[in-house]
Amino acid sequence: MNFWQLIVAECKAILTDKAIMTTLFGGVLFYSILYPSPYLYEVPTEQPVVVVDQDNSSLSRLLIRHADASAKIKILTNVSSIAQAQTWIEEGKAHGLLVIPPNFRRDLMLGKGATLSYGGDASYFLIYAAVVEGLLNAGIDASKQVQLIGLLARGQNPELAQQAINSISLNSVPAFNPSLGYTPYVVPGLFLLILHQTLLIGTGILGASQWRKPGYWQQVRPVTLVLARLSVFMMIYALFSSYYLGYCFYWYKVNVVATVLEVGLFMLPFLLATAALGIYLSSYFYRRELPTQLYLLVSMPILFVSGFVWPVELIPQPLVLASQAIPAIPAIMGMIELGQLGSGWLAVMPKWLQLWGLFAVFVTMAIMAISDKQKDFKIKS
Repeated sequence: MNFWQLIVAECKAILTDKAIMTTLFGGVLFYSILYPSPYLYEVPTEQPVVVVDQDNSSLSRLLIRHADASAKIKILTNVSSIAQAQTWIEEGKAHGLLVIPPNFRRDLMLGKGATLSYGGDASYFLIYAAVVEGLLNAGIDASKQVQLIGLLARGQNPELAQQAINSISLNSVPAFNPSLGYTPYVVPGLFLLILHQTLLIGTGILGASQWRKPGYWQQVRPVTLVLARLSVFMMIYALFSSYYLGYCFYWYKVNVVATVLEVGLFMLPFLLATAALGIYLSSYFYRRELPTQLYLLVSMPILFVSGFVWPVELIPQPLVLASQAIPAIPAIMGMIELGQLGSGWLAVMPKWLQLWGLFAVFVTMAIMAISDKQKDFKIKS
């Protein structure tokens, strides 16, 4: 069997295996829709809030209008007591409450100060943060309004009074992720993790299906088999990578500042190292269902230790060092730095070389493992 016949045999083994086809093609397509779905709304807005207005003054109503104008919250109604507001929250009709104390306007006009009380359901911390931020901004706006009224009452020039209460103008411009959304931040790393996991599962199922029965894998040299298997999976994952990093990035509006050539060069050692690792680890599987179970279990730890959803400084250092042997770890952060942060090729060069080093190690281990498999099968037969 020559190399091209082996390539055809590998393609036939993959395309006729329903489990591999479901994992590779079905999984990649399914996850491209499932994982980004929770992040499509980017940030929580228009969170329902009820108000307990115990002052019922012109200033308290102004405060409520400011709060309702905030993009973060939506004022549902004015209830008569805090207990009633808590009932609204407990029943899920509202996510927060604003309590305006009695004599709110009078105390502010007398310069005594007043305390606004915020509350909410903190079970979902993003929703709670949106409620608190919206109400806090409304309180600051009301405070500025009171200061303006006081300055005008003391005969201050209206233009100078406006400058006095807005002495500092904050121009906040994010250097990265300009939309401040979750999708452009989370999706690039998640897609690389999906490619990593499905590639490991595919190579694992293929190996587990072959080691216990005679087949073409015994008729060729281990080096040839590994190269042919790498070639076939690289062709398949070049297609998947183009779908994820091309069409899906465009569809989910993920900003990419790197060129196509830079992305392709960085993806090459990542896919090779992952495929070589998958071929090597497949030598330990004898049951077809084990690769799927194992790799799905380790996907979440890999996600956290990769460093883009949780600071690596808060992860035990030995765990961080050990994780560097997983191709997804340098690949995820390297691709985010290259594609989203615009770090440039020189900045990601160490991670790129690390991926090539992992590939060299794993492909050697894979060749040795398959050589042992062929020898063991001959002895048993």
